[in-house]
Amino acid sequence: MYYVLFYDYVEDILTKRAPFREQHLALIRQLHERKQVVMGGAFDNPVDGAMIIFRADDTKPIESFVASDPYAKNGLVKKWRIRNWNVVIGGEG
Repeated sequence: MYYVLFYDYVEDILTKRAPFREQHLALIRQLHERKQVVMGGAFDNPVDGAMIIFRADDTKPIESFVASDPYAKNGLVKKWRIRNWNVVIGGEG
C-alpha cells in the first residue's frame, strides 16, 4: 500500500532549513534504504511544501517519521497530511 505525506512549509524555508537539512535527509535516506520511502522532494517555484511517497501497511510509520523529523520538530512544517494513494500505473503491484 502506498501513502503520500504532504508538508506545507513556513515562509523562507530555504534559509530556515539549513541547520536541520542533513539530519532530515539522513532520516529519509534510512527509510529509503529500508524500502519504506519510495521517493520524495520539495515542490519548486515556489518552494512551499514537499511530498514523500511511503510504502507501508498503515500510517503509523509515517506518523513516526513526522514525529522524529527535524523539520517538523523545529517548526518548519506549518501543516502536514497523509493520503492513501491508489497506484494504477507503476509501482510493484
